[in-house]
Amino acid sequence: MKLSHREQTGVIILEPKGKIMGGPDATLLHDQIHELIAQKKLRVVIDLSKVDWMNSTGLGILIAGLTTLRDNHGDLKLASVTEKIQSLLTITKLITVFEAYDTVDQAIASF
Repeated sequence: MKLSHREQTGVIILEPKGKIMGGPDATLLHDQIHELIAQKKLRVVIDLSKVDWMNSTGLGILIAGLTTLRDNHGDLKLASVTEKIQSLLTITKLITVFEAYDTVDQAIASF
């Protein structure tokens, strides 16, 4: 997984690309979220439009990010969830845990 980020109207947009499968991916996202918290940037959107696949470890990474941000009075929202990942979130019932939006702009507006 490659991870880039940008800021738009005070919201950080994380843009992972490829597969979120655990291992180094977990460390990368974990470190990025903790760096944002240290900078007091607590409103985060993860744009999933370029994520090909995610396994259960990848879901755990997202949950850990959500929990960490909420524990620090922030929030994490999902945008542009692909059909495959939407199916995974539905099967695991995590669709009820995350706020997911069709576009990044909609996710940003929800804060």
